[in-house]
This record gives sequence, structure tokens and C-alpha cells, in this order.
Amino acid sequence: MTVSLTIENLSAHYGTTQVLKDLSISVAAGELVSLLGSSGCGKTTTLRIVAGFLQPTAGRVRLGDRDLTTLPAHARDIGLVFQNYALFPHLTVLDNVAFGLKQRTIAKPDRVKRAMAMLERVGLAPLADRLPSALSGGQKQRVALARALVIEPPLLMFDEPLSNLDAKLRIDMRVEIRQLQRANGTTSLYVTHDQEEAFSISDRVAIMNAGRILQLDTPEMLYRKPANAFVARFVGFENLIRMKVTGRDGAVVTAEAIGGTKLHLSQDVFGAIKDDFVLASRADGLTVRRDGEGIPATLGTRTYLGRAYQYKCQTAAGEITANGALSDPLEAGTRAMLTPVPEQCCILDPED
Repeated sequence: MTVSLTIENLSAHYGTTQVLKDLSISVAAGELVSLLGSSGCGKTTTLRIVAGFLQPTAGRVRLGDRDLTTLPAHARDIGLVFQNYALFPHLTVLDNVAFGLKQRTIAKPDRVKRAMAMLERVGLAPLADRLPSALSGGQKQRVALARALVIEPPLLMFDEPLSNLDAKLRIDMRVEIRQLQRANGTTSLYVTHDQEEAFSISDRVAIMNAGRILQLDTPEMLYRKPANAFVARFVGFENLIRMKVTGRDGAVVTAEAIGGTKLHLSQDVFGAIKDDFVLASRADGLTVRRDGEGIPATLGTRTYLGRAYQYKCQTAAGEITANGALSDPLEAGTRAMLTPVPEQCCILDPED
């Protein structure tokens, strides 16, 4: 039966250092949620608490109607896929996959049948008699995934499962993981520091920093509408321009940045704009033009990206990164205007 995971007001310490601070998150039945953040943000600590490897100092963990908070790890019935595969080197591929079934006292004929069926699903049935030392990294990770899934756990958790693989194999494996997770409908919690990996594999992503979840949303919303400056920077908004409203005319707001730069912004596009705000954009959210309305800039280093030229630009509001057309390359030192592309920008509250 597919069940939900609920983490309520979780706090944790290593010695006197607090690593989780009143963290709450719910994962719906059958949903895959990723915890995304840099090293030390608390994502692996959260996974270890849910798995039962670490006790929280406050809060609780529920899986469906079961309170897991004080249960030992072996009693939680959770499937785990680790970064280092954690295969038994002396057991064959088949025996590694069947190990969890053996621990659950499943009769040998049945566990062999179920393990072979799972190996068929991950494309490794021909390798059932091999030892892990005879497998590639990708094959080892498939074995680890098959071992976690074969016990039909109500919750499947992944701890940086692809970080030991090369770039091409990571892409292939994340597709396989997503397909298997969806086919099984297993509620899943996935830990990674790789934004592309998290966005490609998840129903929702929780961006973490300093033991807190700063935003939990779909990949599309995180990419387009970050909730704050930290999340914006994390998902690639290079430019955060502090602005102040100097005039309002219906839905059109006139705003000014440091140095007197004025922009006219439509609230029909951006929504309600407060008197003080931050205009956030990636490089493709600002277009380099020779003239017109925008932010005056002096162009610096030009980089060819294939689809556009990218410029480091000096402005009164600081250094800004913006893209320009391939058909009109501009030299360093050229004066230009940086024009916002509304669909590629967003409005944030100013940082304290």
C-alpha cells in the first residue's frame, strides 16, 4: 500500500551544533521529493533521521499511520539506495538483490523468483551469477536499486546515489530511477546536491540551507519563481538588482536602481510590486542592446555560448551578466543598455 511521509518540527544536533531547525515536510503517497542543497545544509541528516540511523532532538517522523520516530532502523521497512552501492562483495548479484527478502524469511523459491523478476526490470538478469567486483558502476547502482525495490518498501530513500557515476551514466540512471519509481508508485525521498538531477527526477524539490527548508515547490516554479534571494542565487539568477518605486500609473510602475537607472515594469506581468524590491534575472533575462530603455552599462568580457554572446557588464548597480544577439557582437568597452525580458525575470523582497 502506498503511504505518505510526514516530517514534523524536526530538530537535530551534532554535539552543541544545531544542524536541523524545526524542519517540516510532507511527501504525498507515490510522490518523489528531493532535498537539494550544498554540503552541510542538513539534507543527509534528515534522511538519516527518517532511516533511523540518527535520533532527532525534537520532532517526529510518520509513515502513513505509523510513528517511526523511536523505532530502530531495521523495524522501519524502508528501502535505501546509497552513494557507494553498499553491496555485499562475497554475494552474487542475485543474492544481493534477494538479501532483504531472506531477512524477511521469504522462502527461497519465492525470493529467487522475485529477485530475478526485479533483475529483469533493471536489465541485469544475465548477470545474476556475477560478483559485484565484475560489474561497472552503473550496473552496481542498478543492483542496489533492485535490492531496495524488491522488498516493496512503503518508502524508498536515495542518498546521493549517482555521484560516483560519470556524466553520461548519471543521466541514464536518473531516467531509469524515475521510471521505476513511477511504475512502482513508491513514496520516495531523494538527497542530492545536483540541481539538474533534482529538477529532472522530482515531483517537488525542497531547497535547504542551514538546517531549514527555504522553498518546497515543483521544479518549474523553483526555476521561474524563487521565493527569496538565496533560492534565486541557488537556481542560477546571477543578477539581483535592488530597486525603489518612484511612480505608479495604473498597472505600470516606474522603478529606479542605484545610479538613477529607471525601468517601467508592468504589474500585469510581475504581480503586485512593493515600494522596495529586487529585480532578479539570469543572464538571458537581460538583453544587451546598443540603445533603448534599460540599465546603462559598459560591456566587459564577452563569451560565446553558441546560442548567444554573454557579457560581464559594469553598471552603477554593480556587475551584471547579460546576453546579447549573435548577429550583433559588441566589443569590450562599448556603452550599451540592458533591457529586461519580463518572462525571464522575477520580483523578490529585498534582503535584510
